[in-house]
Amino acid sequence: MAIDHLSEIFDVLEVRGQLSGAFAVRGRWVTQAAVTSPLKLSVMVRGRCLLSTDGLAAPLTMEAGDVAILTGRSWLRAEGGTGDEPPREFLPRPGDYALRVDGADFAVDDVVLGGHVELDPAGAALVTQALPPVAHVRAADAAAPALRACVDRLVEEVTGDRPGAAFAVRQHAQLLLLEVLRAYLDRAEPPPGWLRALADERLRPALTLLHEDPGRPWGLAELARAAAMSRTSFAVRFRAVAGVPPLTYLNSWRMLLARRALREEDVRIGALAARLGYTSESAFSTAFKREVGEAPVRYRRRYRTAV
Repeated sequence: MAIDHLSEIFDVLEVRGQLSGAFAVRGRWVTQAAVTSPLKLSVMVRGRCLLSTDGLAAPLTMEAGDVAILTGRSWLRAEGGTGDEPPREFLPRPGDYALRVDGADFAVDDVVLGGHVELDPAGAALVTQALPPVAHVRAADAAAPALRACVDRLVEEVTGDRPGAAFAVRQHAQLLLLEVLRAYLDRAEPPPGWLRALADERLRPALTLLHEDPGRPWGLAELARAAAMSRTSFAVRFRAVAGVPPLTYLNSWRMLLARRALREEDVRIGALAARLGYTSESAFSTAFKREVGEAPVRYRRRYRTAV
């Protein structure tokens, strides 16, 4: 059920995994770059390296098959390889989807895969709040086989020069992000937020009610009953796990659904307000403007003009 809700949130937030590129390099090497996206993926496909970024007290050791998610970071540096010669320094350029440094071979030399996640501002705020500055998923973790399958397919598409590769890369990058989040949930406890809430067994019945019927005027007592807890215990646990009270979570979920409806549907504002449980169009518009920073009509117009 937690994964079902995770899929639902992916759809609402329009999460899009994108591949920045891959490089193969032999000998000692070092590369560094600015990070411009809220979520940056780095995959050590083959070989070993030390990964550094702002906020890390010491470099992270990346072994073959490891994945790191950098959240809200501004730069990264990776250094790897063996040998006595000075490290070969290089900088992959945009569009270098399969860079072979000095003729290196993707089949035998060190290989690193980079990607990022595209999110709208609401999605970026939610996802960065749910993850630590650096989440490290190791190849030895239980989810390693699924992760490895995604990575292998990505490398195959990047280096194979086959028709439809760009489309395939986008799909596999999306799946890679999902598998990374699954693996992270399996092996570590995220900070308080929606990702941790989705993985909480005791809160799951209440969250299912909120997600399946967001327009209903849910009360604390009803949600606590669904979770088989007292009102006080439920309220304390929900806030500790989700980072916000239950009804604040519900309001945020309603606003995410409202954003999607305004982007994708031609629904009238009054009808959307009623669907999401607001007593009037003005009450909905006030809540939307407080959350998003602009009125629903203006949000719809701006989004569709930009598209």
